[in-house]
Amino acid sequence: MDKLRSMEVFVAVVDAGSFTAAAEAFMMSPVMVGKHIKQLEARLGARLLTRTTRRHALTEIGRQYCEQCRAILAQVAAAETGAEAMRALPRGCLKLSVPVSFGSEWLAPALTDYLALHPDVSVELSLNDRLADLLDEGFDAAVRIGALGDSGMVARPLRPYGMAICAAPAYLARRGTPRTPADLAGHECLDYTHWNQHVRWRLKGETGQAIWAGRFRSNNGQALRMAALHGFGVVMQAEILLAQDIAAGRLVALLEDYVPTPRPMHLVYPRDRQATPKMTTFIDFMLARFGPGAALF
Repeated sequence: MDKLRSMEVFVAVVDAGSFTAAAEAFMMSPVMVGKHIKQLEARLGARLLTRTTRRHALTEIGRQYCEQCRAILAQVAAAETGAEAMRALPRGCLKLSVPVSFGSEWLAPALTDYLALHPDVSVELSLNDRLADLLDEGFDAAVRIGALGDSGMVARPLRPYGMAICAAPAYLARRGTPRTPADLAGHECLDYTHWNQHVRWRLKGETGQAIWAGRFRSNNGQALRMAALHGFGVVMQAEILLAQDIAAGRLVALLEDYVPTPRPMHLVYPRDRQATPKMTTFIDFMLARFGPGAALF
């Protein structure tokens, strides 16, 4: 027999004062009610009720156990109510793992729009360029850049993750404008330390050695952007990080025919046959805002 059901029957017997009344409430026979009580007593190794021909009275253990049953059943009811509410409207905490540049420059501002639409949802945004384990670390979703392995996750394509090469007008006035990848050998190339040494500054169509002549290195694209804005050198970083500076003329796009081919970008999340409104609305929002056909601005 189901233990929770037996607890419910026991509490009903206490409240109703008889097996017969409890049996009517649960649409079962008084004999079945008695079996539920006997099973609980067998599990506990103690009597819960003292039975006379006229009434049933709680034993001392029965009174304490009845109070605990009420508390447990109330918690179960609250959990079920909460689950039903989460399935009815978007609510709860949305935990996301996202690459630093995309998350800080584009997703964080967009999430404020999503939260304005769904006031019962909160967001915990983790910015990190490592590949987080969604299940082990409790993330609801992640944005992944590059080719995907077979992880068993659902993967929805987003706008490809393109790169841009640029420098400040003051730098180009001082050092000249590179026209081919080979010209970069005479320039300060701001170096991103997370790049593998075999692909660092390797551009489309280039067959020679990669260029890594820069004196400024960082593991953060934002730091390299700031160095470029201050006229120190040529930067190659994500298009999403540099696009607004290029549009405003603070940086000048360079070597556009040689920029590396954009990499695929996906929203990934665990499979769930009964996805919550929190997840379905977030997925729809991401595809509308950052899907393959979405504009960058």
